Amino acid sequence: MKQLSTLFILLLFSLLSNAQQNTNLVFFSEQGQQFYIILNGIQQNVNPETNVRVTNLIQPYYKVKVKFADGITADIDKTLNFNQGTETTYSIKSSNKGEIVLRWMSEVPIEQAPRPMAGQQVIVYHSTPVTTTTQTTVISNTTTNPNNSDQMNVGINVNDPANGGANINMNINVNETGMNTQTQSTTTTTYSSTTTTSGNVGTVGTVQQSGYVMPGYNGNVGCNGYPMSEARFNEVVQSIQAKNFDDSKLTMAKQVINTNCMTSSQVKRLMLLFSFEDTRLDLAKYAYGYTHDIGNYYQLNDAFTFESSIEELNTYTSGFKR
Repeated sequence: MKQLSTLFILLLFSLLSNAQQNTNLVFFSEQGQQFYIILNGIQQNVNPETNVRVTNLIQPYYKVKVKFADGITADIDKTLNFNQGTETTYSIKSSNKGEIVLRWMSEVPIEQAPRPMAGQQVIVYHSTPVTTTTQTTVISNTTTNPNNSDQMNVGINVNDPANGGANINMNINVNETGMNTQTQSTTTTTYSSTTTTSGNVGTVGTVQQSGYVMPGYNGNVGCNGYPMSEARFNEVVQSIQAKNFDDSKLTMAKQVINTNCMTSSQVKRLMLLFSFEDTRLDLAKYAYGYTHDIGNYYQLNDAFTFESSIEELNTYTSGFKR
């Protein structure tokens, strides 16, 4: 009986000890270059970002590659050594020689780490390619001669959402003639570009994927998809400009908007392809339901000549039902 009790107590301390070893790494670009973070050969962020926080690191060192999205800036390859149980921040900056380098900036105990800032991509470290999802549920029940004489009860509850979203509940009843053991362990882990972690004792911890996050934007969101890339958008603009009549241009513009998520700045550029105020207003109304950063929709006001058009668009967007 004593040996069994000692075994599970050691298991509890082992789990808690592993949880304390977790480390966060933060990478940010001082000049705003977008980049990918690759740790031990595994890319962590799906989309290029300017500020990335990788959590739940359990080793004292990693090989890191910073790969820039512009395809011009040379990659940075470096082995990082850091204290476990901390959040360590590295800046991507220009050296005195004009080279882009990765430099240590600061370190704090992980319990003192600040909350994620606006525009920061938070990713739970994973050693498999991004967007891979794994779910495992194990439930076992064993009963042998459940008598009530001379019994010992041992209860262990471990909740460690910071360590991959694990919740373990154990109840052990031991007596002279038999043992009744109930063990339930449920782990759910989802790797994605944006993650949040939640979990309580007796519930399943999860790492959930959220939609596209526009760097530097904190307003209301319209469409949840990823906005059209600038390269693709420029191709669309050229195709619309090639049309001879405004009606044909407007039809094509609406076809593109209907199948894509847009940004406010992209909608404004489309509006400026038309000379008539009514056509611009028509397009602005149509695109509102397909725009990501609707909090920036006021920027479209510059594309109008008359105040009445601005007021009409404001009335439309205020009463818009999704």
